[in-house]
Amino acid sequence: MEFLYFSLFLLITMFTFVHGSKGGWTGAHATFYGGGDASGTMGGACGYGNLYNQGIGTNSAALSTALFNSGQSCGACFEVKCVGDPQYCLSGSIIVTATNFCPPNYALSNDNGGWCNPPNAHFDLSQPVFQKIAQYRAGIVPVQFRRVSCMKQGGIRFTINGHSYFNLVLITNVGGAGDVNAVQIKGSGTGWQVMSRNWGANWQSNSKLDGQCLSFQVTASDGRTVTSNDVAPSNWCFGQTYTGGQF
Repeated sequence: MEFLYFSLFLLITMFTFVHGSKGGWTGAHATFYGGGDASGTMGGACGYGNLYNQGIGTNSAALSTALFNSGQSCGACFEVKCVGDPQYCLSGSIIVTATNFCPPNYALSNDNGGWCNPPNAHFDLSQPVFQKIAQYRAGIVPVQFRRVSCMKQGGIRFTINGHSYFNLVLITNVGGAGDVNAVQIKGSGTGWQVMSRNWGANWQSNSKLDGQCLSFQVTASDGRTVTSNDVAPSNWCFGQTYTGGQF
């Protein structure tokens, strides 16, 4: 019974942290990782790879369990500002994109090293973007955050990997809410088929769609849907990226 209560509490906490309260600010903490050039932040649990190629650069964050939501928050954008620590906080705020997962460390307490343990809301920022809101020597600072709209150039990108009976599509450059809740795929010879999240921002279909034009429907966490018809031509190839519509 105690486990059930804790699970319910964690679920409510995650929903509140991820979606915020009508655009209001929520308290959390922030640290940094990846080195002064942010090279250690490339890749990550969302699968974005080179973040410069994705238009994110160093404005990235690894999220704690309560915020990452098993990968559903990949691509979400947050405004973060340092508060309550005049010794280390700098003025202003930053906009970061969720690109990675900050795993819990249950060997340490939540307030002494286990910063990303549930139910903590925590941002492990790239070092360059951390230093825009706090001094390096702070190490960890209290922050406030809120969800904001993601501003993107160009359309949503679909990178197709896998093989004939396993289409693994990395979906990037999503504007608006930024995070994707549902995806459907359609070949020129099929109807719409629901895709499932494989990991991070990678979605899979087990249908053989070789030689067909491919269309996608992407639904974001705010419920809005963009349909991109015939994004990939009939001669599409694995390893290629195709651009569709945008929110």
